[in-house]
Amino acid sequence: MREKIRNFAIIAHIDHGKSTLADRFLEITGTVSKDKLVPQYLDRLSLEREKGITIKMQPVTMEYQGYILNLIDTPGHIDFNYEVSRALAAVEGVILLIDGTQGVQAQTIHNLELAKKQNLVIIPAINKIDLEIHNLDDLLEDIYRLTGEREVYLISAKLGTGAEELLKAVIEKIPFPNGCENYPDINQIKLPGYKPDKISYQGDNISGSHPGNTSGQHLGNIAGKALVFDSHFDSYKGIIAHVRIFEGEFRKFQEAYLRQAKYKFKILEVGIFKPELEEKEKLESGMIGYLATGIKDPGILKIGETITFDLDTEPLSGYQEPKPVVFASVFPSTNISFENFENSLKKFQLQDPSIYLEKTNSPFLGKGYNVGAMGLLHLEIFEQRLKREFQTDIILTLPSIRYKAVLKNNQEVFIINPNEIDLAQVLYFEEPFIEVEIFTPITYSENIFSLIRNSRGIIKNQVVEGSFLKIVTEMPLEELISGFYDELKSVSSGYASLRWQFLDYRKSDLVKLDILIAEQTESSLSRIIHRDKAEKIGRKILLELKENLPREEFAIKLQAAINNRIIARETIPALRKDVAGWLYGGDRTRKMKLWQKQKEGKKKLQELGKGKVKIPNDVLLKILKVR
Repeated sequence: MREKIRNFAIIAHIDHGKSTLADRFLEITGTVSKDKLVPQYLDRLSLEREKGITIKMQPVTMEYQGYILNLIDTPGHIDFNYEVSRALAAVEGVILLIDGTQGVQAQTIHNLELAKKQNLVIIPAINKIDLEIHNLDDLLEDIYRLTGEREVYLISAKLGTGAEELLKAVIEKIPFPNGCENYPDINQIKLPGYKPDKISYQGDNISGSHPGNTSGQHLGNIAGKALVFDSHFDSYKGIIAHVRIFEGEFRKFQEAYLRQAKYKFKILEVGIFKPELEEKEKLESGMIGYLATGIKDPGILKIGETITFDLDTEPLSGYQEPKPVVFASVFPSTNISFENFENSLKKFQLQDPSIYLEKTNSPFLGKGYNVGAMGLLHLEIFEQRLKREFQTDIILTLPSIRYKAVLKNNQEVFIINPNEIDLAQVLYFEEPFIEVEIFTPITYSENIFSLIRNSRGIIKNQVVEGSFLKIVTEMPLEELISGFYDELKSVSSGYASLRWQFLDYRKSDLVKLDILIAEQTESSLSRIIHRDKAEKIGRKILLELKENLPREEFAIKLQAAINNRIIARETIPALRKDVAGWLYGGDRTRKMKLWQKQKEGKKKLQELGKGKVKIPNDVLLKILKVR
């Protein structure tokens, strides 16, 4: 049967027509009837339809001329690139779709490089030939230089022109799936949360050292290997694992293992995506489908896990851990318990493993999580999906990062909250540095160089690749989470993309910035910051407080300080009451006596009010987002 299977994905830059081409394939193969085929049919989320972009990869099984075609439609926006990388591990080939009116763009090349690393067959196609395409010959040369392919398919996904010929090319050019011998070796890493010697899951778990195969319950003696490339949660069937079968057969009621977690479970159901779940008798080697695991704890299964029948089986290599580029802190709102909030986050992470979660604690918001996302759009989608799909209201703030303090006794401690440590004992601070690789059209290089310099970055290398430039720079992590990625998108008109990796901690001129309200330090607003930015940020915070804090009957003094030295000051004026307004005519001294009495009363109020000004939560959240 494997000879009749073709597994492929469509990759492209955003808005180049992937979902529209997928619609034509569904139409040609009769997978979805014409009366039910709405535009962007595989975009299943309401947010995808609202924003007109693909957020989640979506697999679908089609039948055409006796062949089984497993298509995975992938996102095009850089923020959802991890979806693309996981999809490519499950297929043997890709259609590289390029908008003829826009040409090759940054994300086109980035996705192409992912496909090349996995030795996938690449079928290039130019879309939107129903529109006027300038310099078609130059575009064909660019494609040849990038892919080495002279045969490029010209199509109109909107009208269907050339779509069937492209589908036939998938059958002819992409090989049928083999077993594990051709599985790509993708930067095997230890999966997050995997602790082989400390397993304590409830149910039929395996704990302690490697126990080998103890079940003897699977059908036949053929080893099985299935790669989990995605998943979602079902309240009745538990975790639904989206899998590519690399070896063996998987059937209903078999006992199987999550190989990395060493967790035993019984398969409740197997099937394929049409794109709705359609139950089948079995899934064979080479197929893409789903396994209903019955596992109700969303923290057990990790994306990249291998499902097998035997714990002696060597697991498939997992995925390279995604590197977040924007950060926030998330806390449950007052109308939801922390347990329900945490459970929603874990279920969300099943669907989107590129979201990074780390527990945190705030002195005023309580327990929560630091969240890392692949971009600002990704963070926005995270917040909106939690509210819509999981009915979870959250409070979202910007977080601090972890700094290293070297004490006078040479002890090293890591801190997030600057109030955790006695500054008198600190010899110096160190902050985390990262290496950032930026990929951009050359046109925007000068703007990006300027942005790097303003972000305390050092340019280490530049490589020209056709009309694109790869820039390697080193910079503090603080600069990245303070909006570097957003500014990079702005100065490059959205075309530049980046990836980063942690380097080390380096000594920096960091100071503790304190905010005083009514002459008392507000500890929740203290932060560690680079000295060069301290005055600028301090003034921003004071202006935000002045604009948002409610006025009192006395003047409120606002100050920003470093090491007890005031560097900025603002004053919220007192509420004014005309105490002499009822007096008409007569001697002015009567009014002056009342004004003087009012002045003395305000001084007493100011003394009594020191340190007693309360900051409303909504104001506090605004201050925490000041960068």
